[in-house]
Amino acid sequence: LLDGLRFALKLVESESPFSGVLCCQDYVRLFYEGEEKEKIMDFGLTDEQQLLVESLKEYADRYFDDESVRQMYENHQVSAEAQDAYRDAGFPFMGLPEEVGGIPTDHVTLGLMTEKLYEFTGAMTPFMTGMLACADLAEFGTPEQSSVIMEEYEKSGQSVAALCLSEPAAGSDNQGMTMTSKKQDDGTYVLNGQKTWVTNGADVPYLLVICKDEDPARENRNMSLWLVKRDTPGVSTAHLTKLGQHTVPFVDVFFDNVVVTEDQRVGGAGEGWLLLMKNFEFERCLVVAQGLGLAQAAQNDAIQYAKDRIAFNKPIVTNPRVQDLITENETILQQSRWWLYYCLWKLDQGESINADIAMLKSWGTRAHLQVADNCIEIYGGLGYTDEVRVGRIWRDLRGNMLAGGTCEVMDYIAGRAVPKAYK
Repeated sequence: LLDGLRFALKLVESESPFSGVLCCQDYVRLFYEGEEKEKIMDFGLTDEQQLLVESLKEYADRYFDDESVRQMYENHQVSAEAQDAYRDAGFPFMGLPEEVGGIPTDHVTLGLMTEKLYEFTGAMTPFMTGMLACADLAEFGTPEQSSVIMEEYEKSGQSVAALCLSEPAAGSDNQGMTMTSKKQDDGTYVLNGQKTWVTNGADVPYLLVICKDEDPARENRNMSLWLVKRDTPGVSTAHLTKLGQHTVPFVDVFFDNVVVTEDQRVGGAGEGWLLLMKNFEFERCLVVAQGLGLAQAAQNDAIQYAKDRIAFNKPIVTNPRVQDLITENETILQQSRWWLYYCLWKLDQGESINADIAMLKSWGTRAHLQVADNCIEIYGGLGYTDEVRVGRIWRDLRGNMLAGGTCEVMDYIAGRAVPKAYK
C-alpha cells in the first residue's frame, strides 16, 4: 500500500495526464494493475445500482406517502397494492438463486437496496424478511420444497414463510429450546411446543420451524428444520402487540400434535441450527441496513424542519445546539454506512464477518436510535406527537436492538472473537 501511495505521489508531481484527475484509490489500482484490483473497495455505484436506487425512490414515492403509511401502521400490514407493485417491479426476487427463478445479487447491492428502501419509505416493511426465508429454503431445501415456496412467492411477492425460532424461555439461549419432533411408528413425526416473536407468522402460508429431535433436554444439540403449512391441524397463533414496527406483526405460534412427514424436513436430520447459523451474519447486516435507512429518513426530515422553522427571527438550523445534534447524527450515519458496506464487501469476498457484524449490530442499532432521539429533540414538542414521523421511526428503531440477536449477545460474540484476531 505504501509503495502504491508513493507511486501516486510521483504521478501527482509528474506531467502525467492522470495528474489531478484520479483519486488516490485509483492510483493504487493503477500500481497494482489487475489481480489486486478486486481486493480494493470501490464505493461508487454501478449503473445498475444507480438504476435500482432510482426505481426504489419512484416506488416509495408512489405507494408510501404519509397518509398511506399511517394506514399501513393502523392496519398492521403493508397495503396489498404496495406489495403487488413490489412484486411486479421484481424486487422480491433479488438475492435468490437463478435456478429457482431469482435474480442473483451480490451482498453489497442487497444492502444498498435495503438501506434505500427504508430511507425512501420511512417505514418498516416485511419484504427483506420474506426474501431471507425464501433464500434459506432455496439453499437448504429440496428442489420440491423450493418449487412450492417460489410458486407462492411469485403469486404475491409477499412473505411466504416465517421462521419460528425463539421460544418463551429460549431466545438467545437456543439450548433452552424445548419444542420437539418425535418420530412415530408409522414413520411420521409429531411436533409439540410453542414459538414466540414470529414475524408475519399469522399471515404466511408456511412456517419454517426449528425444534429438537426427540428429546427436549438441554444437552440435546440435535435440531431439525421443518417446513409446515400454517393451516395444518394443530397449528394456532396468538397476536402480540409491539411498541413499534406495526407493519410487521408478531405472533406466538402453538404446535399441538402437529403431524409432519420426512419430506417436510429441510436439510439433514439434526442439522437445523447449523444451517440457520450460516445466514445469521447477512441477516444482521440487513437489520443494520434497515436501521440506517430509517435513521437517514429521520435526519432528512429534521434538517428540512430546522431550515423551515423560525425562532427568534431566524431558522433554528442556525442555532449552534441544533447544529451539534445534526452533526452528531451525520457522524453516526457516515460511520455506520462505511462499516456496513465494509461488512457486505467482505461477505462478497467470501470472508467471515462474525466479529465485525456483531460489533456493528450492537453499536449501530444503539446509534441509530440516538439519531432518531436527536431528531425528536430538533423538532421539540412537535417531535413527541404523531403529527410527524420521527417518533414512529424512534419506536421502530428500538426494536432493531433486539432483532437478529440482542446488543448484549452481540457484545458477547465480539468479546470472544476479537481477542482471537490478535496474534
